[in-house]
Amino acid sequence: MSGVQRRPTPDPLPCRRYDPELWFAEKPEDVELAKSLCQDCPLANACLTGALERTEPWGVWGGQLVVSGVVVPRKRPRGRPRKHPVAA
Repeated sequence: MSGVQRRPTPDPLPCRRYDPELWFAEKPEDVELAKSLCQDCPLANACLTGALERTEPWGVWGGQLVVSGVVVPRKRPRGRPRKHPVAA
């Protein structure tokens, strides 16, 4: 998602100013960029709450990465699986 494109709009919400695909990026660095863009959003809390209520399957919502309806700290890059699975 290199070269994030800005849309020519005065909308104060970052998700409306930047390419919507950024909030559903595959690369961990793009996910972190999307999360950082949400930091000053006036609707961040409502966005995250709504995503959790809807159990969104994936994406950055309210400055947090949501996977299967749960906030996760960061996206792992593709590659080898963990040697020891994380206890649920």
